[in-house]
Amino acid sequence: QVQLVESGGGLVQAGDSLRLSCAASGRTFSSYAMGWFRQAPGKERDVVAVISWNGGNTYYADSVKGRFTISRDNAKNTVYLQMSTLKPEDTAIYYCAADSSFLRLQFGLHGVDYWGQGTQVTVSS
Repeated sequence: QVQLVESGGGLVQAGDSLRLSCAASGRTFSSYAMGWFRQAPGKERDVVAVISWNGGNTYYADSVKGRFTISRDNAKNTVYLQMSTLKPEDTAIYYCAADSSFLRLQFGLHGVDYWGQGTQVTVSS
């Protein structure tokens, strides 16, 4: 079992930066690919970024490429999402996810192993 707890969300202005953290419980954290997803009101949950178990492979949605950076610290059981040049359209609830399959996270397939509860990010114009 893996439990995921996100933190770092908040209200910021357009152009600002924000770093989200996702702390995972369990000794098997380093064996999972990790991802960040987001869901805006009235929209589906979409993948934002994914990182492989050792950080050697990453994936970004086109909408955040060049602005967001995903990273992980396996010694701290934590994955991060550094967000810069934030836009109002980045406003959403951001969810952390863990899965044994990088591709399942990348393609947002059903059956992702674990989800966090989410953290709200609001970007004002």
